[in-house]
Order: sequence, then structure tokens, then C-alpha cells
Amino acid sequence: MAYLLKQAYNNYFYLMNEVSDPRSKELWIAASPVPILVLVYVWYQFVLSWGPKFMENRRPLEIKPLMIVYNIVQVMGNAYILYYLFLSINEIDWSCAEIDFSEDYWPKMHFKLTYLYFLIKILDLMDTIFFVLRKKSAHISFLHVYHHAMMVIVGWVALKYLGGGHSYFLGLANCSVHIILYLYYLLTAYDSKFGQIIWIKKFITQMQLTQFAFLFWSYTKLLFKPDCNYPLLAVYLLIPQNCFMVILFSDFYIRTYILAPRRKKLLEEAQQNNEKDIQS
Repeated sequence: MAYLLKQAYNNYFYLMNEVSDPRSKELWIAASPVPILVLVYVWYQFVLSWGPKFMENRRPLEIKPLMIVYNIVQVMGNAYILYYLFLSINEIDWSCAEIDFSEDYWPKMHFKLTYLYFLIKILDLMDTIFFVLRKKSAHISFLHVYHHAMMVIVGWVALKYLGGGHSYFLGLANCSVHIILYLYYLLTAYDSKFGQIIWIKKFITQMQLTQFAFLFWSYTKLLFKPDCNYPLLAVYLLIPQNCFMVILFSDFYIRTYILAPRRKKLLEEAQQNNEKDIQS
């Protein structure tokens, strides 16, 4: 038993210190996964249990000003990352972007952008908390909870081990989508009528699916580049995770934007036929 515990400790020390990005050692939040796992657990319990129970006999909170500020911060944060990613687009090898640990400007900047991206993924958790405080728990689906929790964990892994290189493409795709997404949330926070425009919501889901297709393409290429010095373990983990997200978002898209309108149309036709039968 003592031997197993020692081996477990040695393996943990190896993962946390020997194979991690040396630049992450300066950040306390990257020292151990424990704080992030605790944060995700507390968030999970709050949005699915503690929060709904707390709000059960209370009126929905009026937090419109807070949500407007929150969405502006989200748009600006994602736009900031995207701006610098576009500035460095000529520095990236699209077939194999290896992680550069040098002290050059762009490698250091890409690591800083990875850190900011991770912080934004933590901030994203507020989306679900706002649903709870506004008593809109119907929006808290498995897709929503899983997606937000996993993005925090993926962000931490990127900060700890993958601060640059091919992770560039994850930031490029995700920040592009989130600028549009939070602009839409900003409009709906300002005026709820914007939330009734179906084609915008449909377009955003299509963008998210396009994002996953782009990421699948960009990471699958690395499987055919044996000389590429990007961690293959990350590729083996990201591709199945990406495919799972495609399944979840595709299921949501089909149920919401294909099957639901068909059901609505059939119900309307049935109602019209009943009215005709009554009149005749």
C-alpha cells in the first residue's frame, strides 16, 4: 500500500512539475487542479441544487444592469484575444504549430492569451448562475452544464501544458463564436424581444457546429504529422471530446430547429382541420 501511494505521489509530482509548461509555475492557479475541480463542483451543486432551492420561494432577481455589464466584458475579453490571434496569424504553422517556450514576443503573448482565455472560461460559469437567479432553470440542460464545466477544465489543461502552439486554433474558433454569442446575449439583456428572433439563435448554433468541424480538421491533421512536436496525448483527448460536443449540439439543433417547427406546423394543421370539421 505504501508503495502504491509513493508511486501515485511520484506520478502526480511528475505531471504537475516535470511535463508542465514551465511558464505556468509562476501562476498559483496552475499549481494544482484541486482549486479548479472544487470550483466546478461548487458551481455544479449551486446551479442544480443549492441555487434552485434558495430561489424556490423567492421572486426572480432583477439583474439587467449586471447582465449588460457582464456581456460587455465578455465581448471585450474575447475580442481582445481574437485581435492578438489575428495579429500573429503569420507566426503560426497551420499544419503543425508546436509549443514555443522561448522568451520571444509572440510565444510569451500566446501564453498570456491562454491565461486570459482560461479566466474567461471561469467567468462563463456566471451564465448558469444568472439562469438560477432569474429562475430560468429550464435553460440549464445537460449540454449547457457539461459544456461549461469541460471548458473550464480544458482551459486549465491548456494553461498548464499547452500554452500556445496548436491551441491557437481553439482560441481562434472559440473566441470568434463567443463574440457573436455574447453580443446576442447583450442585446437580449437590453431588450428581451431580441430573444424571440429564432434565426439568430439558429445561426449561433450553426456557428458552434462549424467551430467543432474546424477544430476536428485542425487537430486531426496532427495525427498524420509524426514529425510534429505537439503533445499527441492532447490530440487523442481533444478529438473525442470535440466529437462528443458535435453530437450534443447536433441533437440540440435537430430537436430545436427542425423537429420542433415540424411539430408546431402539424399541430396548427390539425387545429385548422378540426375547425373546418366543426364549421361543416
